[in-house]
Amino acid sequence: MDNFKVILVEDVLLEQKGTEGILRNDIPEAQLLGTASDEQEYWRLIKKEQPDLLLLDLGLGGSTTVGVEICRHTKEMYPAVKVLIFTGEVLNEKLWVDVLDAGADGICLKSGELITRNDVEAVLSGKRLVFNEPILEKIVDRFRQSVSSDIMHRESMIDYEIDEYDERFLRHLALGYTKEQITNLRGMPFGVKSLEKRQNELVQKLFPNGNRGFGINATRLVVKAIELRIIDIDNLEPDED
Repeated sequence: MDNFKVILVEDVLLEQKGTEGILRNDIPEAQLLGTASDEQEYWRLIKKEQPDLLLLDLGLGGSTTVGVEICRHTKEMYPAVKVLIFTGEVLNEKLWVDVLDAGADGICLKSGELITRNDVEAVLSGKRLVFNEPILEKIVDRFRQSVSSDIMHRESMIDYEIDEYDERFLRHLALGYTKEQITNLRGMPFGVKSLEKRQNELVQKLFPNGNRGFGINATRLVVKAIELRIIDIDNLEPDED
């Protein structure tokens, strides 16, 4: 690895010193231009000299959004700078997505594994989506859940003989659409009475043994469809009108 320049943004002094030690001992090619504990210090540093790499903690001064904005504006103003996130935000998955959307080249979680030479080298070599082991485990777990959910959805569609219009009907009921509104959806060739008939047919399919003597309204039907993974509660999106 060639020599390179780096700026470190970290507001916890102990972690700042620890990361500096890693750079000094494990990555001697790194020339540390300076460290910053807040946004103002960082912008003063980068205006003096542009680094090759920004090591950026997200949680600065108790705020997580500051780190995301630093990443976004850095990528806009200095597109050649590589940004490697090194964060203790181990549970805030939305934050990971936000910072990737802001242009981060990789994320390393401070969870059992410190930043490594391989992480830094991968980012500097131009690789995108560089992750360390803790975040990779979480990504793989989410991938498994997603695949399992997709399989269960496909199997339910086949087992209960659900067609495209059934799925669209149930999904829009779950979103709070009335039958009148559903009939106005593009490509939905049914009137209200036809949808009422379809709803009754879906009740027979999803409740073949009845509902222990209780009536089955649209809400109960939608809940059953979610339980059976016919519709995905995490991906409820309306069709274009």
